[in-house]
Amino acid sequence: MHVAGRIEDYALIGDMQTAALVCRDGTVDWLCLPRFDSHAIFAGLLGTEEHGFWRLGPAHAADAEPPTAARRSYRGDSLILESEWDTPRGTVRVTDFMPPRDGAPQLIRIVEGVTGRVPMRSALRMRFSYGRVVPWVHKHEGRTVAVAGPDSVWFDTPCETYGKALTTYADFTVAPGDRIAFTISWEPSHKQPPALPEPEQALEATEEFWRDWVDQCTYHGPYREAVVRSLITLKALTYAPTGGIVAAPTTSLPEEIGGVRNWDYRYTWLRDAAITLSSLLRTGYREEARAWREWLLRAVAGDPENLQIMYGIAGERELGEAELDWLPGYENSGPVRVGNGAAHQLQLDVYGEVTEALHLAHMTGLSRNDYASLLQLKLIRYLEDHWDQPDEGIWEVRGPRRHFVHSKVMAWVAVDRTIKLIESGDADGPLEKWRELRDDIHRDVCEKGYDKERNTFTQSYGSRELDASLLLIPQMGFLPPDDKRVIGTIEAIQRELSTSDGFILRYPTSGEDAGVDGLEGDEGAFLACSFWMADDLAMIGRVDEARKLFERLLALRNDLGLLAEEWDPRLQRQVGNFPQAFSHVPLIDTALRLTASGAYGG
Repeated sequence: MHVAGRIEDYALIGDMQTAALVCRDGTVDWLCLPRFDSHAIFAGLLGTEEHGFWRLGPAHAADAEPPTAARRSYRGDSLILESEWDTPRGTVRVTDFMPPRDGAPQLIRIVEGVTGRVPMRSALRMRFSYGRVVPWVHKHEGRTVAVAGPDSVWFDTPCETYGKALTTYADFTVAPGDRIAFTISWEPSHKQPPALPEPEQALEATEEFWRDWVDQCTYHGPYREAVVRSLITLKALTYAPTGGIVAAPTTSLPEEIGGVRNWDYRYTWLRDAAITLSSLLRTGYREEARAWREWLLRAVAGDPENLQIMYGIAGERELGEAELDWLPGYENSGPVRVGNGAAHQLQLDVYGEVTEALHLAHMTGLSRNDYASLLQLKLIRYLEDHWDQPDEGIWEVRGPRRHFVHSKVMAWVAVDRTIKLIESGDADGPLEKWRELRDDIHRDVCEKGYDKERNTFTQSYGSRELDASLLLIPQMGFLPPDDKRVIGTIEAIQRELSTSDGFILRYPTSGEDAGVDGLEGDEGAFLACSFWMADDLAMIGRVDEARKLFERLLALRNDLGLLAEEWDPRLQRQVGNFPQAFSHVPLIDTALRLTASGAYGG
């Protein structure tokens, strides 16, 4: 009997249109087809085996837990997972991957005998619509197909299969040199069957794809392994047909085990996508940057006044939130949510993140796009009239709107970068008027968002609480790193938002402003904020401290180099959606900063 593993027990495989999570025991517990945001056909991650899974590994007693792999790793710099089991009868390897799509989406699993003769079992239980719908499974011209409504999933293997308890099984034995493939392919149920898979050719093509892509990386510093793995992860979170970038391939993995902070991250947050774009540009990936800029222009279209904080991966605007009451949630962390009700929040900081991304694209020589410049000007015209309004802020609080300091700082960034665009001669605009606007925002933040008594900026105007997003003040150029107010803020956050092991919380969830986010419960240390702290420490000259913090953060990655959104210091485990772009991006940025400063060991 398999139960969902710890979040860090999972490996990511994907084809840049969707992704699967594979546990250490060889069970695929999460897969949405055909897109990241489609309904899951394996939802065991958020429930039980009854909600869909595909286990492939050494045979074991029915009442025993499946054996876990003794070793697993990605094949070189790729997204091809190799897991090996050592059993009393020998050693076996399973290679899992999803080939970059040229037709039907496929998940391919190749079993290879290494030593001895190992009895194996494949157990495939497909449940459509997030585990709620049992499909009609039957044979069609020698192939197994599962059909329900608009979806059909085709299962191909040379092994003999049989059905039992609404599950498709295959029992077989592998000896050294044996290679036996299993493939599932998705196709709309009203269409003809997908072509028969060619697993070995697909494996070769997939390995070549990743090798060629990684070869474009321009970073060759001491943290290359961590940076490259993070870049591969970000590429895997990019929806190839449109250039949209999902925040994570999962929904409702909890920020607190047993808690209610469970959200659907399978959408494109403008903030997350913009910072992802900046990391890709800094490491040589201009094609992804161009594709994302085109996605942005299509998503925002001619309506920047109604800019959303997030969109669907093809630019969809309606992402209505619902709860799936038939799923108990990961380790009973309910509710399970799909869709995201925060899509229509007012978050003024996204104007800054988008403008900063467009500015960086321009500065790194991405070919000029006149509409991108026009969009940037339209965003500033909106901010002229709205920058001084309260909003929901970077963390999407579901409490009352406030004058969040980070939001004002990012509004300043938007105006500052647009002024630079005009000064470069690549756009026209009211330069003097916007210089005055930039000064007005700067003055407002420094007067109303700064606590002179404690020498720190605060989460919002009139509050005494801190917020880790204030760490971005020097990184965005709002104030220089050696400004006493910057140093005071960094030190205050270290004192008041640091966990016992030195990682950083986003903001207090108890105290004077308890309930700022309108939610019950608590959460772990936010990994992005912890990387920001390492960045800031390096910027103010405390480079040895920065390096040590960075290397402690690297040690939180799972054995495959992957990070969720948060770290639970009490349980000593990863929490939140996984893997998380918003964790891997600052990892890359901090590695680049430390490399440039020479602050690295050995």
